[in-house]
Amino acid sequence: METAKWAEVLERMGHRCFYFCGECDRPQEVSYIVPEAFYRHPEIETINQAVFSGNWGSMHKDRQRHPELETLYQDFFSVYIRPTHITEQIQQLKHYFKEHLYQFARRFQLDVLIVENALTIPVNVPLGMAITEFIAETGYPIIAHHHDFYWERQRFANNSIQDYLASSFPPALPSIHHVVINSVQSTQLASKIGVPWMIIPNVMDFKTLPPDPDGYTKNLREDLGVESGQYFFLQPTRIIQRKGIEHAIELTRRLGEPAELVISHAAGDEGTDYEKRIREFAKLLNVTINFESDIISDRRGTTPDGRKIYSLSDVYPQADLITYPSAIEGFGNAFLEAVYYQRPLVVNNYSIYETDIKPKGFQVIEFDGYINEATIQAVRQILKNPQQAREWACHNYLLASRYYSFEMLERRLALLLSDCFGEDR
Repeated sequence: METAKWAEVLERMGHRCFYFCGECDRPQEVSYIVPEAFYRHPEIETINQAVFSGNWGSMHKDRQRHPELETLYQDFFSVYIRPTHITEQIQQLKHYFKEHLYQFARRFQLDVLIVENALTIPVNVPLGMAITEFIAETGYPIIAHHHDFYWERQRFANNSIQDYLASSFPPALPSIHHVVINSVQSTQLASKIGVPWMIIPNVMDFKTLPPDPDGYTKNLREDLGVESGQYFFLQPTRIIQRKGIEHAIELTRRLGEPAELVISHAAGDEGTDYEKRIREFAKLLNVTINFESDIISDRRGTTPDGRKIYSLSDVYPQADLITYPSAIEGFGNAFLEAVYYQRPLVVNNYSIYETDIKPKGFQVIEFDGYINEATIQAVRQILKNPQQAREWACHNYLLASRYYSFEMLERRLALLLSDCFGEDR
């Protein structure tokens, strides 16, 4: 989502954007697709399973290749030991990606490379290494846009690629201009690799008001399983553990009002165990959850069986309450979306909200790690008082348009490009 926003602003500024990726929704004439660049490609998933989870059987196979080391490494099955064949696979893919990066730069005569998270979160290790070597070998001007550092995610804590993480996620090279999305990351980046940075938070186009609902959405609530007389609570996130969806379920149960909880997105890149967990939790509390990722997308369309697909811009305006109970967020796209569509919002007081967003003065319902009676009463108050909800929405929209707008993004991108090329360019 942030890539699309950056591209829109850059093109407003008169630049042209091209895309290197594993899967692409952009026009073919501006796209360079390498299937293995997708983090869910089978080869990449095999590497991730080996380096972040460990696999004794795989390591035992490599042990047989080097019998001379049998007596030296009794803990060869350790999660910190990288199988030889995985090293070889990573290196081969790294060279493969690097060659494609050279071809990408030549084909489109690139002036600057903007790297969106591929040098930050190690979900495609050989790609990050290839980008690092490409930068080191060419000195290309780089804007590295960091969203999720590996040290912020527990699932990357135990690994057998610490050497690769230290060199490439992210690299400290002179032609890289580092951009982070919050102040906590800026401190961590400076202390861990000692590089300068710029903070650019997530943004929305607040200068352009949301479109008014049209006839396409007349049956939206019904299609999402919300009955007449029920409140519509929207959880507009992926189904992953750090999103804290249990809190939204508990809130729905304890409110004592007819309400339906709708989850807009499917499980993310962390498996489906958490989805099973929240299904079981909802059943325990006798709460119905509508999982509607099949008919909610970034744009309108039709499912294979003929059902309407609604865009998020269709869904947000009809929600009575946005639940955003995340324990960890890099910034908070769903927060900005709720403000943009002028919806009341319940927020867990996650660290970046506490340090970067809350001090701006937004009016939302907050809770600190758990739902209590005060939370329930505040939700009832905002649901029963539409005038207060409208006043909060107007206040929040004006604040966000000052701090998180496309205009702010344009000014900071102009500064970055000036650093890359000088003022005359």
